[in-house]
Amino acid sequence: MNLMQGDCLERMNEIDSGSVDLTVTSPPYDNLRKYNSGLKWGEHVWAPAIEELFRVTKEGGVVVWIVNDATINGSETGVSFTQALYFKEIGFNLHDTMIWNKVRAAPQFDAPRYTLAFEYMFVFTKGKPNAWNPLMVPCKTAGECRSRTRRDNDWKNGVSHYDSPKITKPEKKLNNVWDIAPKTNKTGHPATCDYDVTANHVKTWSNEGDKVLDPFMGSGTTGVACVNLNRNFIGIEKDLGYFNIALERIEKARGMR
Repeated sequence: MNLMQGDCLERMNEIDSGSVDLTVTSPPYDNLRKYNSGLKWGEHVWAPAIEELFRVTKEGGVVVWIVNDATINGSETGVSFTQALYFKEIGFNLHDTMIWNKVRAAPQFDAPRYTLAFEYMFVFTKGKPNAWNPLMVPCKTAGECRSRTRRDNDWKNGVSHYDSPKITKPEKKLNNVWDIAPKTNKTGHPATCDYDVTANHVKTWSNEGDKVLDPFMGSGTTGVACVNLNRNFIGIEKDLGYFNIALERIEKARGMR
């Protein structure tokens, strides 16, 4: 467990190149929250942070980047996609674009658009992921988990016939839209990432003993997940008040084991 208080653009220099198995982070995107330190989020922060993530991530490592966009003058900023393209530009693969569906999201009555009920969860990799532990859910019907493989020629021609036999399994992989209701935030931090969202990514993209990083640690949710799931954690937080919140939460989780 390595907790660092300070600017992530400076403190990440202390992390060895190619040493991190997984990063799970939700940066302070688009200045949607007011933070104690008055942090001004922008390309001057996220671009060099992404470059450092590429340096410290090992081959086969994964970065999960949980973000969304502000709406300014009636238009979403699209910065999430700008960041995703920058990840690709410097060498990451965009392995999956996942959605966190915030079940029971608070309705928005003051805007001429549907209630915002999701966040993007971009999954970037350096090559093929070293760890892949898919979350499984029960099949609700006998045919729901039926394994079928198209014949090569049929696939090319768009024919709907499948090879036999058909094998039915009791479970299937969870899809890439996660229906998770946000929990009540009692940490004292203005934008705590949901524990289940974070823990599910830690389970999926790392193994026990792996090194997991959160360069925008906030209230320390990724660190708590790592304690509970037996991962080694590196957390960086600029604001001293939030750092102390994270420290307290992580130490409490360690004491409960």
